Amino acid sequence: MDMDIHSFCALVKETPRQIRYMIAEGFMPPPTGGRAHARYGPEHVEAVRRYRWLRQRYSPAQIKVMMTAAGGALRLPVAPGIDLLVDPSLIGPALDPSRIAERVRELLAELPPPTSPATAKTEDTADAAA
Repeated sequence: MDMDIHSFCALVKETPRQIRYMIAEGFMPPPTGGRAHARYGPEHVEAVRRYRWLRQRYSPAQIKVMMTAAGGALRLPVAPGIDLLVDPSLIGPALDPSRIAERVRELLAELPPPTSPATAKTEDTADAAA
């Protein structure tokens, strides 16, 4: 799939101005072929899909921080102090990053609550006395 700007915009239902904005802000890679013969492919379609998903949840400034901090992967907060890095280009379109993050949240909720060192010491003492 190799498209010019007009075909690409028709496919993803975006304006050329929005596509240029997404490229300028680093939300999608620049087209191949240079300015006069710009070509768009599957990686650009995926970038638009990823941006739309993120935009429903975060501001453009937050998206920029997540994408630059993660080296192209998405940084999704799943719990206080825990972020999940998801690279959509490696997981493919069949897996939705939001579903992955939600499942990680569910798994974290199933873990027993953390014990403080003082609590652990008291429990060890009680076990030794029994």
